[in-house]
Amino acid sequence: MEYKECLDAMFRLHRFGIKLGLDTIGAMLAALNDPQQRYRCIHIAGTNGKGSVAAMLSEILRTAGYKVGRYTSPHLERFNERICIDNEPISDAEVVRSCQRVTGIRDLPRQPTFFEFTTAMALDVFAEHQVQWAVIETGMGGRLDATNVIQPVLTLITNISLEHKTYLGNTLSVIAGEKAGIIKPGVPVISGVYQKSARDVVERQAAGHQAPLYRHGREFRTRRQGTAFAYYGLDHTWTHLNLALLGDHQVDNAALVLAACEILMRSRIAIDASCVREGLQNTRWPGRLEMIDTRPRLLLDGAHNLMSARLLGRHLTQNFKDRDITLVVGILGDKPYREILKDLTAPCNRVIATQPKIDRAIPVLQLESAVREFASNVEVREDVGEAVRHALAITPKEGLICVAGSLYVVGEAKTAIKDLNRLT
Repeated sequence: MEYKECLDAMFRLHRFGIKLGLDTIGAMLAALNDPQQRYRCIHIAGTNGKGSVAAMLSEILRTAGYKVGRYTSPHLERFNERICIDNEPISDAEVVRSCQRVTGIRDLPRQPTFFEFTTAMALDVFAEHQVQWAVIETGMGGRLDATNVIQPVLTLITNISLEHKTYLGNTLSVIAGEKAGIIKPGVPVISGVYQKSARDVVERQAAGHQAPLYRHGREFRTRRQGTAFAYYGLDHTWTHLNLALLGDHQVDNAALVLAACEILMRSRIAIDASCVREGLQNTRWPGRLEMIDTRPRLLLDGAHNLMSARLLGRHLTQNFKDRDITLVVGILGDKPYREILKDLTAPCNRVIATQPKIDRAIPVLQLESAVREFASNVEVREDVGEAVRHALAITPKEGLICVAGSLYVVGEAKTAIKDLNRLT
């Protein structure tokens, strides 16, 4: 099989939709001789911030001298981004080899979904590379997510808001129960959950499993120090910490990461303060408040659900209130798009509605109609690359272009920007 053939075969699995459960992935991993048992795992669930937390943790562990695998989703431009070794995407050849091994599995309970297939690939690749640590992000929920076959040494739950209600439930407490399903007996839990109804669920689940629980704002906390921040933790106080990732919310994400480092240190995992500082400063996580130095400048942020849209809207208002802002936006149909648009359009002078190349995207004319409920200066460009090029042409050089609404839109925008740079 060639690389493109592998991707085509994997993406055809999307037709089987989302099927939550552990029997099929368990059988797949058993056929691969249970690769997930050959390294230590850290498991991350939550609504927002999972990828940022995974990126920071991976970078700190790598800086401390460990070989680290990282599994996240979705990718922005290339599938390989989902499976990283020491924060570098695996090669096309490695994708092909792992795809072949997983494709060769027979006698499964049912046809695997795309996410089950790629999860098996990731865990298999980590074993092939003999990683010492695997930092693994859930896809959806937690309890029945394909990644929940691992036996982690540490679990993190970033935050919880209403999402994927068809699969996870209609209330924060029910969704919290699904996310808290990654909690394992005796395994420490680090939580950034703040709503009482959701927090109570996490606390009950941890107590039921006799899992030590460490909560942001209680057992550990942070405080701003100008552009830096201080962390007051379980055993350490670290001051004047700096993040490469933009956004006030990244300090909350970093707090969970630092608490995780402290728990690992308690288990005699060699991580010193210099590795923590360097790891935070060197972490890169594309497509999340990522600034591109064009003229006008481009800000790329997935902002694919209501919580992240509110954070982005706040960031634009606080940091770019005097700029002329063009919003390039595309959203998937399973999202509360009107509420998302209300937050995203508020700080912007004009909006270009667009549509990523995925069948779940809201048709561009339907999106345009919704945008006009909140903005008067609205244009349509059906192709994301064309929308970005048009935004560059009509936005003042000292203004700002914000691309948001979906990581798929951000990925296509990044590819378009690279193509423009090659042409110039």
